Amino acid sequence: MLTVFRVINDEGATQEEYGMRARKKAQIVSACMVAIALVTVLLLMAGAARADLDEVKKAGVLRHLGIPYANFVTGAGDGMDVELMQRFAQHLGVRYEYVKTDWAEIFGDLTGRKVRPKGNDIEFIADVPVKGDIAANGITIIAWRAKAVQFSAPTFPNQVWLVARSDSPLQPIKATGNLQSDIAAVKALIRGHSLLGKSGTCLDPALYSLQEITDKIRLFPGSLNDIAPALINGEIELTLLDVPDALVALQKWPGKIKIIGPVSETQDMAAAFAKDAPKLLDEFNRFLKKEKREGSFVNVVRKYYPYVFSYYPEFFKQGM
Repeated sequence: MLTVFRVINDEGATQEEYGMRARKKAQIVSACMVAIALVTVLLLMAGAARADLDEVKKAGVLRHLGIPYANFVTGAGDGMDVELMQRFAQHLGVRYEYVKTDWAEIFGDLTGRKVRPKGNDIEFIADVPVKGDIAANGITIIAWRAKAVQFSAPTFPNQVWLVARSDSPLQPIKATGNLQSDIAAVKALIRGHSLLGKSGTCLDPALYSLQEITDKIRLFPGSLNDIAPALINGEIELTLLDVPDALVALQKWPGKIKIIGPVSETQDMAAAFAKDAPKLLDEFNRFLKKEKREGSFVNVVRKYYPYVFSYYPEFFKQGM
């Protein structure tokens, strides 16, 4: 006679019944985990959805990606690009929303694809959620950025200058009327001196082959707004500054710095859009042309950069 021993668990179930219950629980947990993972993916996909003009109007909000920088985005709720984007949102009939970002994340936040510059090229690092519809905070159009995003018509003139403290023995060059000769003269003065720049921006010394001139290059880890103070405080001998930041610094710290001369060609700044948002870009360009023609654009610029017209009068005659 065969005797079958039944092991009873704490709930009064046999070992066999207990095993079946355990397997069912495991299946339920597994199914829940799959469901959670699927929901997470769907949420990420929804967050990464880029919005063209129709989607922006349907959502009823224009999300402006910005970085506190110079007088484009002051960080206090205003700035040239803040006002321009607010006017654009009003033009579209939607609500304006500011979304703070930083230089390392801005193009990923706009396009859903985080990139890293490699000279004039880029490499894609990861897919990330989209957080905004338009990026604007004095973004200079340079080669690698144009491969990641599409730019609007120019909104501000730019150039990268070599800047020193006012007590530096280096003196501003005498302009020759030939920009290439002036740039060569400025670069020659850098030799043997320490130089501050910032990677991932138009102030990256590598963009102008300055690493071939001096081995004393330091890449600034902080905000662009803090570069001029670092120079004034004696942390470095020379720095690169672009036109808007230099104009703000000259105004904010009169007599503390001096412009040695240019290290780049004249450049343009513009608003940035994802490459698959052509209708939003076209609508912004139409809006910008109208603002220029009616004088509203110049009024906004003059409010935040009153001296730029003396340096680049021709730029602001374009599109009028």
